[in-house]
Amino acid sequence: MAHLLSTEDRAIHAQIESRKFRPAEFNHRAHLRLAYVYLTVHDTETAYRLMREAIQRFLEYNAVDLSKCHDTMTHAWIVAVRHFMEATSSAESGDSFIEENLEMLDSQIMMTHYSEEVLFLDKARAKFTEPDLDPIPTYGE
Repeated sequence: MAHLLSTEDRAIHAQIESRKFRPAEFNHRAHLRLAYVYLTVHDTETAYRLMREAIQRFLEYNAVDLSKCHDTMTHAWIVAVRHFMEATSSAESGDSFIEENLEMLDSQIMMTHYSEEVLFLDKARAKFTEPDLDPIPTYGE
């Protein structure tokens, strides 16, 4: 079995894309689930681009300051979710995938890859910056 999408995954994706998803519910888990949806269908770079665009549109639509968008974090989490997908041979849904990889729910996990000095620079917010502590594993596609 491969990584599959549930009806709920597709509904969440559609709600976020159509900006009908409630901002208060667009938490770390929802971000992970959206990344899983994109990565189930697309290669890593395409998933990253689609994720970034969806987040930006979502923020704009909900009148949230675009400074909330952090390009390095978006890219790093897409790569990290891909890593966990490669380590997990299959999942029936984004939710079951997250349940099998609960360590992803620790939003501070990126601090094992990035120092605060690098991650919280305006440069890292505006454009992807490589990890300065420990690389995130990548996979050829």
